[in-house]
Amino acid sequence: MNNFIRHRSGLLSSVAAAALFATILGTVTAQTPPNPIRPSSYSAPLALDRGSAGLWQTLMKLRTRASLLMLTAHPDDEDGGMLVFESRGQGARVVMLTLNRGEGGQNVMSPDYWDALGVLRTNELLATDRYDDVQQYFTPVVDFGFSKTLKEAMSKWGHERVLANAVRVVRMTRPLVVTSVWVGGPSDGHGQHEVAGEMAQEVFKAAGDPNVFPEQIKAGLRPWQPLKMYARVPSFSASAKGMYDYATRRWYPVGVQDYIHGRWLPGVPATNVAIPEGQYNPVLGLCYFQIAAEGLNEQKSQNGGVGLPPPGFRSSPYHRYASRVAAPANESSFFDGIDTSLAGIASLAGGGGADFLKPALAEISGDVGKAIHEFSATQPEEIAPLLADGLKRTDALLQQVESSQIPEDSKYNVAFELRVKQAQFNKALFESLGISMHATVTSYPPPKRNAFGFGAPSTFQVAIPGQSFWVKVRAVNSGGSPVRLNRISLTSPTGEDWTVQALSGQEAQAVTDHPATAYFKVTVPENAAFTQPYFSRPNIEQPYYTLSNKRFQNLPFVPYPLSAEAAMSYRGASVRLNQVVDSVHRVRGEGAVLDPLVVGPAISVWVTPEAGIVPFNTLSASLTVTIHSNVKGPAQGTVRLNLPEGWTSTPAVAKFSTAQDGQNQALDFTVHCTNLQQKPYTVTAVAEYGGRQYQEGYQVVGYTGLRPYNFYRPAVYRTRGVDVKVAKDLRVGYIEGTGDGVPQALESLGFRVRFLSADDLASRNLGGYDAIVLGVRAYAARQDVKTYNARLLDYVKNGGVLIVQYNTPEFDHNYGPYPYSLTRNPQVVVDENSKVAILKPANPALTWPNKITLRDFDGWVEERGHSFMNSWDPRYQALFEMHDPGQPPQKGGLLYARYGKGVYIYDALAFYRQLPEGVPGAYRIFANLLSLAKNPAVDKQK
Repeated sequence: MNNFIRHRSGLLSSVAAAALFATILGTVTAQTPPNPIRPSSYSAPLALDRGSAGLWQTLMKLRTRASLLMLTAHPDDEDGGMLVFESRGQGARVVMLTLNRGEGGQNVMSPDYWDALGVLRTNELLATDRYDDVQQYFTPVVDFGFSKTLKEAMSKWGHERVLANAVRVVRMTRPLVVTSVWVGGPSDGHGQHEVAGEMAQEVFKAAGDPNVFPEQIKAGLRPWQPLKMYARVPSFSASAKGMYDYATRRWYPVGVQDYIHGRWLPGVPATNVAIPEGQYNPVLGLCYFQIAAEGLNEQKSQNGGVGLPPPGFRSSPYHRYASRVAAPANESSFFDGIDTSLAGIASLAGGGGADFLKPALAEISGDVGKAIHEFSATQPEEIAPLLADGLKRTDALLQQVESSQIPEDSKYNVAFELRVKQAQFNKALFESLGISMHATVTSYPPPKRNAFGFGAPSTFQVAIPGQSFWVKVRAVNSGGSPVRLNRISLTSPTGEDWTVQALSGQEAQAVTDHPATAYFKVTVPENAAFTQPYFSRPNIEQPYYTLSNKRFQNLPFVPYPLSAEAAMSYRGASVRLNQVVDSVHRVRGEGAVLDPLVVGPAISVWVTPEAGIVPFNTLSASLTVTIHSNVKGPAQGTVRLNLPEGWTSTPAVAKFSTAQDGQNQALDFTVHCTNLQQKPYTVTAVAEYGGRQYQEGYQVVGYTGLRPYNFYRPAVYRTRGVDVKVAKDLRVGYIEGTGDGVPQALESLGFRVRFLSADDLASRNLGGYDAIVLGVRAYAARQDVKTYNARLLDYVKNGGVLIVQYNTPEFDHNYGPYPYSLTRNPQVVVDENSKVAILKPANPALTWPNKITLRDFDGWVEERGHSFMNSWDPRYQALFEMHDPGQPPQKGGLLYARYGKGVYIYDALAFYRQLPEGVPGAYRIFANLLSLAKNPAVDKQK
C-alpha cells in the first residue's frame, strides 16, 4: 500500500452527516440499536462543514445531548431558521419527519409529476437537509394534491397509518423535544398541514406507551417519551369575524386545538420561546435564517430558487403544548428544565446498578470541555489527543453498560445516547486530523495522470448485474499527526453479496510520505437489486405507497449499493471513515461531477406516453418505446408489444442496436385496435436481450445542480376507447410553461404540437396555427410570454384560438383581452368528484365536434381545477360551475371570450393532470377547444 501521510493539498473529509446520522439510522432495519457509522453519500462536504468550522460545530454537538424532532407535511414546510439555529448554533441533534414527498405539488424545473416529482422533491429536501443539518425520515403517505380540511386528508391517509409511522420514527430517533410548524387547525391553510400539526401532538402522547403499536416493540424498538412539545405560533388574519382559513376561504373562531389534553385554546397561543434565527454566527459567517435560505434554494421545483436574504433581526415564536418537566412560561430554549449535559445521560438508567455512569460521563465531559477550551482554528490537530481519549472512554463505557445489570429499557436508552457520542467523537477526530477519503469507479491498471489535468476521468454511471469493474479508494492525511491505517475495505450497505477482490494496498501502514491508495476488482451479484425507490403504488389514486422492502421503511431511499471504509488507529483509538463509491461524469461548466454509483438493468424499457386514449374514429394509437442500454459495449435485441386479444402492432417486432453504454434508441409503434370498447386496456413493451426479457425502465429524475436519482415504472401503456372527434388537419402551437405532459398526451388525438420559442413569439408569423396553447404557469415561468403578450392577443384578434392554462398570481395583470381578477389566493376545487353544472350548453366550445355532457367529468383525478378566476368582464362567458363542499359556487374554471375574429380561453381546469392520465372526458373537452378555429358556429359569429 502507498503510505498514508500528511498531504496538505488533499481534499477534505465528507463525513459531515454520515457518522452522526448512522447512530440513529441503521443500515437496514433500524429496529434495533444500529451501527454507529453510516456511509456518507456526498462526495464533498458543504463549505459550512469544512475544516475548523466543521470541527467547531461537531464540538458543540459533543457537549450536549439536546435533541428535537420537527414533524411537517411536505418538503419546504420546515422552519429552516429554527432548525439551523438548533443544529448548527446549539449543537442539538435534529431530526425531521416529513409526512409525504410532495407528489401532488407543482414543478417549475422539469416535467416530472406525481411519483417522479416525489422522488425529485425527496432529493431536493435531502440537499436542503445538509444546510439545516438534520436527519430525514418520511412516512408512506402520498401528497394527493391540495387538501382543504383535516377531515379530508385524514380520511385518505388513515389516522392509524400516519400515527404508527410517526411513533416508529420517534422511537427510532428518541428526541427530547417534539416540534411542528403546524398546529392542526384551520390556520394551517392546508388539510395535510393540519394532519402534521395534530400528529406532532399525538405522537408526543403515544410514543412512550408500550401498548400503542406493540408490534413495534416486538420488532425490537423500545418506547420513548419526549419531554416537551411545541408548535410554531400561527400567523393568521384575525378580525371580528374570527381567523381566516386560506384553504376553505372561510372564517373560524380564533384559537387552536390542544390534542394532548383534549381542549380548545381560545385566542392566539402565547409565545413561550422565541428562536433567534436572525442571530449571526461568526464561525459560519451568516445568520441562521440565511443558511436556511441557502438550503431552501435547493428546493427549486417549488420556488424556482431563492436569493440570499439580507441579515437582520428575525425570530420564530413557539407555543408549548406540553412539558413533563418544570419550565417557566417564558423560556430561553426548547430545553429549559431538561438536563442536556452529558451527565444527564445517567438519568436514563433509573435508580439501580448505574453508579458507574456518572463518574465515567464526567470524565468524557471533561475531555470535551478541554477540547473546546483548547480549540484552535489554525491548529485543530492539537485537540486530537483529547478527542481520542474521549472516544476511548465512550467505547469502554458502552461496553460496560451492555454487560451491566441495568434494566433492559434503560440499557437501550443509555446505549443509544452513547452511540451518538461515539459517532460524534469519530467525526471530530477525522476533522481535527484533516483526514479524508474518496472512492470512485476507475480503470486498472490506473491511467497515467496528465500533469495539468484536474479531476478524475469519466466512468460509466450504472452498474449492471454480473458486471465486473474496478474501484479506487484514496485516503489522505492532510494534517500533521501520525495516523495508522489498518484496513481499507468495500462493503454493500444493503447486505448484498458482492464479490470483492483486493488488487493492491491492503497491508497496514503507518504514516510516512504518500496518500494511501487501494484498488479493488468487484463483481455485481447476478441477483443484485436495482437502485430504485422502495416505495410505489399501483395508481395515483392510492393515497399511500406500498413498500417493496420494509427493511428501509421511513428512510428517504434505499442505501446506495457499494461503499468504502477506512479503519484507522490514532493514539489507541479506533476510528472509521465511510464513503459511498462514486461514478464520475463531466458536465460542461462544472467539470468532474461525482454521483453515487447505482445498479440498474442491462436494458431499460420506457414507454411514452404512459397513458392515452384510442378514438373510435381512428382505432389506432401511436407509442414510442425507448431502449436505454447499460451494457458495457454493443447490444442488439428485439422489442415487441404484449397486446389485448385481437390487437396488432406495426411493426410486430422491432430490432434495436446500441453501440455502447448509455445510448438510447427510440422505436415507434402503431397499435391497431379491433373490437374497441369504452373500457381500460394495457399494452406492455417487452425487450429481449441476451436471453432475458425486460419489461420495466427508468428515467433520471433531476436537473443540473441536483443529485440525480432513477425513477422506475413498468413498460406499460394504459389506454381506453373513447368517442372523441377533433377537427381535421389542426396546426397547434404550444408555449411551454413550467412543464407538463399535455403536448405528448395530445398525440392520442392524431397530431403533434409544435413548441414555440421566444423568437417565434417575438417575430414569427403566428397566423399559421389554428390554436396556440400556453402551458401551466407560463406567465410565471417565461418573461417572453409577458413581453409579447400583445402579439398573442393580435393573433386572437386575427382569428386564432388562444388557450391559457392555469396561472398563479403573476397572471393577475389583465393579460387577457378584457379585464379580470385572479386575486392573490385563487380558488381551487380539490374534490375531483365534485358536482358540475354546465352553464352554457349551447356555447360552441361545448357542442362541436363533441357534445359535452356531465359524463365528461367522470373519472377525473386529484382535482377539478386550480386558480379559478374570481371576477371577470361580462364579455367572458363562464361555461361551467363547480365547488367543493362548503365552498361558494366557482364559475371561473373555463372562460370563453370572442376577441376580434378569434377566441380567447382561460382554463383553470386541471387538463394538465387529466390528459396524461387518459381521462376520456378531458380529451373530449380539450378537443373541442383546439377545434374552435374550424368550428362552424364560431365561423358564423365572425
